[in-house]
Amino acid sequence: MLEWLWPLSFLLLPLPALIWLIDHRGSSSKPALRYPLFQQLVRAQNQSVVKNSRRWLRVLCASLIWCALVAGLARPTWIGEPVPVPQAGRDLLLAVDISQSMRENDMQVRGSYVSRVEAVKAVVSDFVQRREGDRLGLILFGQQGYLQTPLTFDRDTVETQLLEAQPGFAGNATAIGDAIGLAVKRLRDRPTESRVVILLTDGANTAGTNPVDGANVAAEAGIRIHTVGVGADSKVVSGFFGQQRQVNPSADLDEATLVSIAEITGGQYFRARDPEELQNIYRLIDQLEPVPEDVTFRPQKSLFHWPLSGAIGLSILWALLAVFSSWSLALRTRFS
Repeated sequence: MLEWLWPLSFLLLPLPALIWLIDHRGSSSKPALRYPLFQQLVRAQNQSVVKNSRRWLRVLCASLIWCALVAGLARPTWIGEPVPVPQAGRDLLLAVDISQSMRENDMQVRGSYVSRVEAVKAVVSDFVQRREGDRLGLILFGQQGYLQTPLTFDRDTVETQLLEAQPGFAGNATAIGDAIGLAVKRLRDRPTESRVVILLTDGANTAGTNPVDGANVAAEAGIRIHTVGVGADSKVVSGFFGQQRQVNPSADLDEATLVSIAEITGGQYFRARDPEELQNIYRLIDQLEPVPEDVTFRPQKSLFHWPLSGAIGLSILWALLAVFSSWSLALRTRFS
């Protein structure tokens, strides 16, 4: 789309005509006879005949030169189609517990139970795909914490490596403190106000460093940690003799520590007892840590050089016409 950045410049177009009218009115009061000698009058008449023969071309050329100059002054600009601009979002690390306890089948979906890790994979995979514009990383922890995926814009890779994770790969214990320390190490050099960790676990810290100490270090580095406790509060199981009884499969979940970690770092603690609650939690985290809005840019290309080049070319043509007229007049005068 063509736009004129200074459209008021076109008000200058009638300026030469106004100047000509003012000059013409002033010249009408001058004496009609300007040449006292008859021979000079005849020569002037011959010159005017020659000039009038090309007058229309010179007037047209001058008019086009002026129009081209005004058009260049109006700054013609070509506005291109909107182009999306990548926006740098947050540096977001997903710390997921893959200890043996994540195999527990207590996440109820439509009357049937699925394992905690399968529910987490389904919900977190959908969360990952929504985080366009963020750098995502994946930490898997059990006996120790492992950086499975460094921070990247490649959401598909993060999702794939999450889906490939299996409980027990990192050991049977739960090293929440080590996972926090690894997250701090990866995020402390990133820009402030964009360092976020979402830590998900179903148990208590049974290995490694104290998670509260790690939370204090994270708070000093300006890293927010949202914690998620996953696991049902009750489940009906069959006894040895076929008797059914209710148990609490999340008895080992240390909610107090998870709450402290969130409070120390400025995050929030969430409790997910089933896949629906877990999905709602990650949607709420989307609101707490919103994805940057799409920004578009319309490229602009200045076109003023085109009318300016036209004015220069016409000026050269004007000069050639003047030279040609002078030579023609000189020849006519010499042989007349």
